[in-house]
Amino acid sequence: MDKKVKAAQLSIMSNTGLTVLKLVVGVYMGSISVISEALHSGIDLVASIIDYLSVKQSSKPADRDHPYGHGKFENVGSIIEAVLIIVAAAVIIFQAIPRFYSPAEVHSLGIGSVVMAVSVMVNILVSGKLMKVARETGSPALEGDAWHLRADVYTSLGIFAGLVAIKITGLMILDPIIALGVSLFILKAGFDLIRKSFRVIVDESISEEEIEALNEVLAESSVHFLDYHELRTRRAGSQRFIDLHLVFPRDLPIKDIYDKCRELEHKIEIRLCEVDVVIKVEPCGQECRQCSFDCKEE
Repeated sequence: MDKKVKAAQLSIMSNTGLTVLKLVVGVYMGSISVISEALHSGIDLVASIIDYLSVKQSSKPADRDHPYGHGKFENVGSIIEAVLIIVAAAVIIFQAIPRFYSPAEVHSLGIGSVVMAVSVMVNILVSGKLMKVARETGSPALEGDAWHLRADVYTSLGIFAGLVAIKITGLMILDPIIALGVSLFILKAGFDLIRKSFRVIVDESISEEEIEALNEVLAESSVHFLDYHELRTRRAGSQRFIDLHLVFPRDLPIKDIYDKCRELEHKIEIRLCEVDVVIKVEPCGQECRQCSFDCKEE
């Protein structure tokens, strides 16, 4: 959890610096595309703060009101981020459209290009760090933040190319065109994040890769039980919940069954981080021809 919090704090610091820098330079240049990118970074800053708060909240242990923990606070935070992203895109579009009818002069194109280059380098480094921590901890909030910053990389590159094109051609109408392109990119990122977060809110199963890893663990441990069924999985933030039924020989002592279940839970916890496993035990009621256990007939 300390690793997740530090990553969220890094994102807040980088987004604060880039937002202020882009906004000051964008206003000085009179460039709607640079100002739109500053607004994009500002939304990313708000998203980073939400990430930080949701990560802190999700780390709280289960309590009476939240017996399954607070993991879904990360997903709620991601949905709030997505809504803010969509609002930001709408504001950019609203500001860019009038520039088509009355293009404004854009000054100091060289300064704007340098700022965009700095933004690209910073966001590549920070997004890489966030994505690494997100994959290690399974955090949807940090993953969403990392994708936001990667989106900034592409939009900053687009604005950089646009400023160069304005410098070469002198066509000021390219400025609002670039801003609209940025807004469309932001809209897509927002809707993608909403779709992904809602999958967790409605208790969608864990990923296919995680299911495959879980089945591998069950196959490796199958020597200790007869069969398994009713396997169900879901996610809540970075937490994974798994429940299944295990079939044991009907004469096996309870203590042995308990030990085998705990061993299986431990193996699953090693393969899948932040997992909560619930196992329901069932006695075998079949006469199995190829059963290695010596069961007495009832």
